Amino acid sequence: MPESRTAFAAADVLTTRRLMLRPWRVDDAPAALDVYGHAEVTRWLSPEMDQVPDEAAMRLLLQQWNAESARLPAPAGRWAVERTSDGQLIGGALLLPLPPGREDLEVGWQLRPDTWGNGYATEVTHALAAWAFSQDVYEVFAVVRAGNTRASSTLRNNGMQWVGETAKYFGLDLQVFRLRVADLDPAAPATLGPPGRD
Repeated sequence: MPESRTAFAAADVLTTRRLMLRPWRVDDAPAALDVYGHAEVTRWLSPEMDQVPDEAAMRLLLQQWNAESARLPAPAGRWAVERTSDGQLIGGALLLPLPPGREDLEVGWQLRPDTWGNGYATEVTHALAAWAFSQDVYEVFAVVRAGNTRASSTLRNNGMQWVGETAKYFGLDLQVFRLRVADLDPAAPATLGPPGRD
């Protein structure tokens, strides 16, 4: 695989130039609620994920995510996204098998709205794809609700190709993007789009 600007400190911690993707901790609940408590974030997520109402619900969800990640084989999992310059938790990231057959691996992210437009989603997507590809995965997918042009732009910034629409996942009409090993641009995290693109 070509040299990448994404480095892997350990199997459960991924680092980029500006971010650290690390396991969730239950004490992340207040900062996580700043992400998953926003309707602007959760409106684009799967129907299985509602807006989180309070810290107690967020703590319970983080415990469930940690238990889920512990059961999943690498490279699948869920991560907290922390900005390294100030240690702020700014979002979450995932590599999860897509329903119903669980044969396709989904790459995804959720970021606090006040951090949008800084290229963080592009870095997260690149880091997750590079991690998956380092673990003998040959393609990853992203599914996007119609109208989520910000996410579609981020996926294209990472070289993901639109492959069509389907109702196969989550029972919704979703746009499907795919990235294969040969399509991952090692320079993508260093070549961030203009503000407002992700």
